[in-house]
Amino acid sequence: MSIEPIFDPASWSLTDQQAALATSARELASERFAPRAAKIDREAIFPTENYKDMAEVGLLGICIPESEGGLGADLKTYMITAAEIGRYCGATALTFNMHVSSCLWTGFLLDGLQLEPELRKQHDQMRKLHYRRILNDGKIYSQPFSEGGAAAAGFKAFGTTALKVDGGWQISGKKIFASLSGHADYYGALCTALQKPDDTHSRRNTMYLAVPADADGVSVEGEWDPLGMRGTISRTLLFKDVFVPDEAQLMPLGVYPDAAVRWPHMFMTLTPTYMGIAQACYDFTIAYLRGELPGTPPIKRRMYPTKQLAVAQMRVMLEQTKSIWFQAISEARPEPGSDSLMRAWAAQYTVMENANELAQLAIRTCGGQSMLRSLSLERLYRDSRCGSLMLPWTAELCLDKLGKATLYNPGESDDA
Repeated sequence: MSIEPIFDPASWSLTDQQAALATSARELASERFAPRAAKIDREAIFPTENYKDMAEVGLLGICIPESEGGLGADLKTYMITAAEIGRYCGATALTFNMHVSSCLWTGFLLDGLQLEPELRKQHDQMRKLHYRRILNDGKIYSQPFSEGGAAAAGFKAFGTTALKVDGGWQISGKKIFASLSGHADYYGALCTALQKPDDTHSRRNTMYLAVPADADGVSVEGEWDPLGMRGTISRTLLFKDVFVPDEAQLMPLGVYPDAAVRWPHMFMTLTPTYMGIAQACYDFTIAYLRGELPGTPPIKRRMYPTKQLAVAQMRVMLEQTKSIWFQAISEARPEPGSDSLMRAWAAQYTVMENANELAQLAIRTCGGQSMLRSLSLERLYRDSRCGSLMLPWTAELCLDKLGKATLYNPGESDDA
């Protein structure tokens, strides 16, 4: 049975590259990732085989510029492609985002910003090292972000520090919910740079450094037994006086804070996973009601008006979700206008919340048998609930940002 794309190339005016990469990802994920997804979830194991498959077809370098040997995908192209992976294995898509972001941020995003010539030259030289590791050796990068405080949301400096020492940097700190812990080859850690140990921490001095997983002082601790997204293996990552050389920089000192402000759509890269899950919930329901779901008896349930109305409700919600998300990622560019930025927040909120709402509707429509762990909907429901919690744009923070941006002009306050 042929599988329709989430975004039909003709209907959504996809480029040839977007259509080709989405098709490649869909075929790979449906044929290989989907059969492995249940075991990955049940045993909370990292999808190692899926990464080997992605390396073979070049997807690990999807956002590495063509000039460096990669596929040269921009943000929108990556997002459409990753959604097809999320449709079949949420944990693979979510961890894939952590890997790809190290290339997307250092490639397409920074290439779209003006940098001082010396900084640009420095960055171009440093990123070659990281790209070669990925393309030539199949190395996997992660992106530990959260520290359990306000830093990941952009409200304060990161507690993880990088102290300048001879020939490089000495990193100390802790990252929680650090996806790929124990399975990535390099951790792309956001740190606060210090020239002296007693320097004041400042967001302006944020560094983005690649830390080898096998470096002295790197360790992983804690159990990993969450509600959903169990294959991400997001255990706590510790850095204790870890030395990395100067060339470990993924971005030059101080560039990340500027990029984060000028390229806010970069924080939407978690959403493709949940766009895929939303589509998967709908796919499951249609196949179940038509009696075409593998692993279930070929019994049709589509003739009942209650089922037809429920499917119609799901279709409306799915189309709404796809439309605002596609529009938001189509607008992604440096320094977007306020209307575009608010639409990005609204899209983030919509995808993260509607994925779970569609999972709930699917369960209610399909009935009790759909909750059996032998079927995928139970996993989709648990995975979908995790999206609204993810920093830096949680569902709550998106609403907070939207409310303030709607009622206040920049710099405006209620102070007398």
